[in-house]
Amino acid sequence: MSQNEDKRLAALAAADEVRDGMLVGLGTGSTAAFLIDELARRARDGLRIEAVATSLASDAQAKAGGLTVRPFEDVAAIDLCIDGADEIDGACRAIKGAGAAMVREKIVATAATRMVVIADGCKKVAQLGAAPVPVEVLPFGRAFVARALAELGGKSTLRPRGDAPYLTDQGNLILDTHFGLIADPATLARHLSLVPGVVGHGLFIDEVDALYLAEGGTVTRIERSAAI
Repeated sequence: MSQNEDKRLAALAAADEVRDGMLVGLGTGSTAAFLIDELARRARDGLRIEAVATSLASDAQAKAGGLTVRPFEDVAAIDLCIDGADEIDGACRAIKGAGAAMVREKIVATAATRMVVIADGCKKVAQLGAAPVPVEVLPFGRAFVARALAELGGKSTLRPRGDAPYLTDQGNLILDTHFGLIADPATLARHLSLVPGVVGHGLFIDEVDALYLAEGGTVTRIERSAAI
């Protein structure tokens, strides 16, 4: 069973949580792309939903598939958000942001009544930190924020796009920051949020309600309420 097939199976399983009349948050990344395609297929077969997107790429994919996508700036709350993760532990704490949409993803996840992560087996870890924590930064504060991250024990790299820095959909920079294995993700998340110039970061501490994990063709659902 390939990794892509596991991603697809996790997306299909989570799509079963979507019901008629829901306003659904669409995540960003390769696993979320399988979800968007599946929801577009179900909508063509009669599922009546509307969506909001966490990135311009997901917005374009959803609209191309025929889904009705509402501008999130006009939305205060949604029913369900489904998204991927770079890493997720047994308590449903996650690192997100490889697709550079972690700030929008966190806003949409927090606005959702329920937030679900879909992932293949390699994303499940005993302890967060093998993957870098993406930190979105105002360009004006780049050097200052990099120093603050170093004082927190992080080693930051400015994410590139070709020969130029990567810019998020908001026009900000990303510092991919390695902290090593993170003993206390909640405390680190709080410290990151207090740094002036940090727009947001990829540590998701209590936003995720459930995980659909596909490994070797088998999908397991892990509820955060049962894992804590």
